[in-house]
Amino acid sequence: MKYHIWTEGCQMNVADSQRVGSSLEHLGYSLTEKPEEADVIVLNTCVVRQSAEDKALGRVSSFKKLKEQNPNLVINLMGCLVGVRGAEKLKAKLPYVDVFSPPSDPAPLISHLTQGEIRSLEDAETTRRFLMMDEELKLPVAEQGKTVSVHVPIVYGCSHACTFCIIPYKRGIERSRPVGDIVGEIRSLAKQGVKEITLLGQIVDRYGKDIPDGPNLAALLRIIHEVEGIERIRFLTSHPNYFDDDLIEAIAELPRVMPHIELPIQAGDDTVLENMKRGYTQQQFRDLVEKIRNRIPDCSIATDIIVGFPGETEEQFMETYRVLADLKLDVAHLARYSVREGTVATRRMVDDITDEEKMRRFRMLEDLQEQIVGEINKKYLGETVEVLFEEKVKNRWRGRTPTNKLVFVEAEEDLRGKLLPVTVTWTGPWSMQANLIKQPELISL
Repeated sequence: MKYHIWTEGCQMNVADSQRVGSSLEHLGYSLTEKPEEADVIVLNTCVVRQSAEDKALGRVSSFKKLKEQNPNLVINLMGCLVGVRGAEKLKAKLPYVDVFSPPSDPAPLISHLTQGEIRSLEDAETTRRFLMMDEELKLPVAEQGKTVSVHVPIVYGCSHACTFCIIPYKRGIERSRPVGDIVGEIRSLAKQGVKEITLLGQIVDRYGKDIPDGPNLAALLRIIHEVEGIERIRFLTSHPNYFDDDLIEAIAELPRVMPHIELPIQAGDDTVLENMKRGYTQQQFRDLVEKIRNRIPDCSIATDIIVGFPGETEEQFMETYRVLADLKLDVAHLARYSVREGTVATRRMVDDITDEEKMRRFRMLEDLQEQIVGEINKKYLGETVEVLFEEKVKNRWRGRTPTNKLVFVEAEEDLRGKLLPVTVTWTGPWSMQANLIKQPELISL
């Protein structure tokens, strides 16, 4: 029996697909890269933009012929296209799909394959047995011994509901995972050779806020820091409103927590921020960045920005441009606003910025950020930094610094999973090249 998984979208979807793969292998299935060989096909979908939704629908429709040729083929549509309440509408539209699974929920597929043995997530014993939610979680066979870094969800859903975002309506309300489940999973991953974990949440720094007297993210980081075998800990994505002093102190104090912070601003104008329902001002964001840099001087900060939000004037856009120019952040994930059915922005606001103007603003920020990050990376030239190597790509080993800078090194040795010092020999805006500083164990006798 074989399975095939197609994954689109965010790191949470990647983590969800990994869990589905583990569950299917627990039932005796093995991975195939060829969908025509599969007995089970899983499509894990994203709908953050209309283009992603269109791509997902196109992909699932491409498997209709396979289903006609093999009626026993099980097709599972999963993720944000299904959402928490969208299965019924999709069943009528896609009658050849056998199973519809909400985001982060493999139970409907496993229940179908086991003829209903798992009927609900309330059945903890069978859920743990088949969904591998306990300390026995295993990576899919194809990833064992090869995966250096793994994403670990700690908060599912979101209750903040920014006006531009469809995720709360697709992934449901915010739910924090128990500390024991998270730590048990990380211990299991460490035993399997994983060296780095990234904690995931739509708003990750809200971890624990839905649990009375529950631990916060800083407390969780301190617990995970003690797990043997894990060399690096990261987390994303944060929200400026909840990035408190306790969290800053945890990053500063814990050597295994990497000094790289994802902190979306989304826009630089206060009126646009209010229309987005972000809950902070430009100055508050600036003050937070200054506070972080004062306590963690060598940290890198990444941000997200949306251009062309409904009603955004040229001057309001230039406020965003000035914020980015002034703060000189290490990464800026840029996006052009797109209408998403069901969001507050779509219901109450007019998408009045042309595609051409959105692209112009996008390019302005892109050019600015390329210049900024090029200057930041130049400071690494000739410096010695530690790199955790992940994989070999086109005869070069790829890895990342503590500040999440991409580094390439030419070496004959197997560097996968090794944390080694390198000397940076070339820098560009998107990556760096370096020479390995030979360690005794790497020198051939």
